[in-house]
Order: sequence, then C-alpha cells, then structure tokens
Amino acid sequence: MTCPPQVWDGVVGRLARELSPLAFSAWIQPLRLVACDQLDETLRLSCPGAFHRERVRDRFLGRIEELARIAHDRDVRVVLEVREPDEADLAREALPAAIARRVAPVAQRAPEHRARSLPPRAADPPSGATARDVRDQSFASFVVGPANALAREACLALANGRQLAMSPLYLVAGPGLGKSHLALAAADEARARTGARVVYASGEQFTNELLAAIRGDRTADFKRRYRNECDLLVIEDVQFLRGKRQTQLELLHTLESLAQRGARVLLTAERLPKEIPELDPRLASRMAGGFCAEIEPPDAALRAEILRAKAAAGGVGLPSGAIERLVEAVPGSVRDLEAALIQLVASASLLKRAIDLDLVESALRKVLPRIAASGLEPERIVEAVATAFKTAPATLASRTRRRDVLVPRQIAMYLCTRYSDESLQRIGKLFGRNHTAVANAVRAVERGLLERAPLRYKVEALIARLDAVARETKRR
Repeated sequence: MTCPPQVWDGVVGRLARELSPLAFSAWIQPLRLVACDQLDETLRLSCPGAFHRERVRDRFLGRIEELARIAHDRDVRVVLEVREPDEADLAREALPAAIARRVAPVAQRAPEHRARSLPPRAADPPSGATARDVRDQSFASFVVGPANALAREACLALANGRQLAMSPLYLVAGPGLGKSHLALAAADEARARTGARVVYASGEQFTNELLAAIRGDRTADFKRRYRNECDLLVIEDVQFLRGKRQTQLELLHTLESLAQRGARVLLTAERLPKEIPELDPRLASRMAGGFCAEIEPPDAALRAEILRAKAAAGGVGLPSGAIERLVEAVPGSVRDLEAALIQLVASASLLKRAIDLDLVESALRKVLPRIAASGLEPERIVEAVATAFKTAPATLASRTRRRDVLVPRQIAMYLCTRYSDESLQRIGKLFGRNHTAVANAVRAVERGLLERAPLRYKVEALIARLDAVARETKRR
C-alpha cells in the first residue's frame, strides 16, 4: 500500500479542528504537500522558510505523524523541506510592514489622546515627562522578526477584535524581549481603533487593588471595574500571583466572567501557565485555554534591525561595522542591547567624537561587565548613590516626589538594573515601588543620558565608583 495524497487532506482537517484559528493559519496553512513517496510511505511537506520549518518540527511534527498514521493505518514518515518563496510567501512576509504603515497614524496622534487611553499606572514618571513619553510604544515602533512576528500579529489581531477565539492571549517571554511593548501597543490600538474600554494592570497591581477593595468593603466596585466596565483586560506578569490563592481565585472568576461577555483578555508572563509554581490548576487551564505566543530571544539579524531603529529614532547614525560588533558582543535581551547603545552614544557625546569601531570597543568594555554579573548587591548600589547625592537610602525609598529625591531614585534604579542580576520586581521592592516604576525610571535615565550632559557626568562618576567597588569585592 502506498501513501495517498488524501492522507494529508485528512491531517489538515483534523488540525483545523484542534488548533486555534491563528495557530492553524500561521503554521499549518503555509505547508504544502510536495509528494507522497510511493516506496517508503513518506509525506514530503514544504515550508516557506527555515524558521517556519523548525517551529513546525518542534511543535507540530509529532501530532502530524500521529494523525497521518491514523489516516493511513500504518506508520508514515513526514519530511519537512524549505521551498523557494513564491508571491504568496512574499506577501505574507510583507504583512507586518503593511500593518505598521497602517497603524502609524495612530502612533502620531496627540499626546493627550494617548495619555487618556489607559488608566494611570502606579509608577514614577520621569522628571519633566508626560504620560505619552513614558509609554511611547506602539505596533509601528515594534521591530519585527522571526522571533516575535507571531506574538505581534496575535496582539494586533486581538486588539482589533479579529481573533476572539484565541482570547485569552498569553504572551510568554524572558525579561527585556518586548512583551510589555506589545501589551501596551495592543491596549492603545484597541482603544484607538475600536473604542474599547481597556483595563491595564500588572499582577501586583491587580493583587493590591483586590486587597484594598476587601479591606474597604468595596469588592463590588472592584468587580464592576474588572468584569463589567472592561472590553479588553490586560494583565502583565501574572507569575507574580504564585502562591496568592485568593487573588488567583478572583482572577479565575474574572476571566470566566469576561469570557461569557465576549470580552478580550491579554496576559503576559515570563513562564507558561503550567510552569508557574503554586498556581491553581483551574487558573492555569483557563490562561492556556486561548492562544499562547512565545517571544524568543532575537537572532543577530533582528538585533541589528532593532539597533538601527532605536538609533534612528534618536537621530544617531551607526556605521555598519559598529552595528555588527554590538550585535556580536551583546547576545542577550533587547534591554541589554539598549544599554550598550546608550553607553556608546553617551560616550560619543561626552568625547565630542564620531562613532567608530574604537569607540564601540571602549563602550563595550564598560557595558559588558555590567551586563554580566558584577557581584554587587542592589543594596550596595543604593547606598553608593545615596552617598553621592548626600542623602540616605531610606529617603530614596520614601514616597516624596521632590526632584532632589526623584532623580537620585531613578539613577539608583537604573544602576541596579545594570550592575545586578536582580529582577525589576526585586529592585522595585527596595524602593517601595513595583516593577513598572523601575522600568519607567530606567527609560527616563536612558533618555537623560542622551539629552542632558550634567546627568551624564553624574552617572559616569557613579559608574566609576561602582566599578571600583565591584573590583574590590572580587578581590576579597
């Protein structure tokens, strides 16, 4: 018996019923039957690219072979090949750029419109900055590559109400890979395009609001906000809910209520639901019941494109050799890449010289030890910053927003992210803030390094001091 072409038709039909619409259209529909080998019972399928082939091999190949065996009543070997792109493939690859052009006018709307699109977030805005400055993140400014294309398209589809079947959409990625960027972009897009009522919160904020509502006998108000007055709910860092049974139960009921109403949900986390410890199995199942999109670490080509985009946004020209060297030296997250770019641009500004390979190497010597573990505890970094500004660590952690405290606090948060391996959440606790406040502070300092020479001098002096402390720590 040979393997007839109808076997593949049966496999496709079963997968269409099993997978979410977005997963099926993204990964299965582009596959094409090349041949059914008459000799060794083999299905040969072609993929539009190497990345697509690897993703299908990792996530779907086992199920394809199983369904083919069921349809053919004997073992079938499935071989995945990469085909030369045709017009349909090229059109698919051009889709992100076309969408970016279409949403660009949204990103250029007035600052006050964007500032109203989301509820205020519990964070320290940078000095002299508006809410628009803090959250200048849109689909148009998100650099797309194989590592994040599926996550971006899923967020855009959910924001525009095109793929309701995949709600909740669950974004999973390590720190600094762009899940917050996409979450903010989806919230703004839904508000601007469809007039959706958006509720945006972190896992920590959701927990704190729930506890405050219980203490103040205002649970009805809490439920009305999150369940009834919401067309799109965005909750970031749901791994924060581990071990918090009461909060998990409330979120489970909230998700079920929103599902009944047909509202959309977007969740982000650093782990898949099943990998979060101390998470209620019912909540994990509900979170994974829609569509999970993973943002993978960017490859060299995508990191280079991100560098060009961020440099161009700041009016900085980078020679191709500089981009290649930065990409080679900084293989980590986008946040690490931004740190290297900030150091390079600040050095060029301070030295009043053009960016060349010698300056790139000099900047990398300063940045790479900080991207790797320096051996400094965040508490020591805070103490060093407090001493430099003639204040106390307790003052930096206070609720005051006086400029003489706000600026040192932001600098301390920035340096903690560069000199330690601690998470944003852990750093935020030192200051009585959440991880979003730390992220905002880091962005504020990075902008300041590009724009304000006095701040650059102060930060450079602190860096020299911390370098000395780190060297002394390693000698002990």
